[in-house]
Amino acid sequence: MKQTFTASLCQEGNWFVAQCLEIDIASQGETEAEALSNLEEALSLHFEPPVATMTPQIKTIQVEIGVA
Repeated sequence: MKQTFTASLCQEGNWFVAQCLEIDIASQGETEAEALSNLEEALSLHFEPPVATMTPQIKTIQVEIGVA
């Protein structure tokens, strides 16, 4: 299945950064084309079904939150 996403491109120093606007995923490359290609790969990996190689440990944590 194919799905269309929107990418924002900007240059930071010598790198081009491509960020998906619908999902919080970004990638970079030395060219705009490379940054977009890397973003496509990152999105494909994001949507791959997880394959567990071992059972994860589930833990609870407590965090002190200050009142503003």
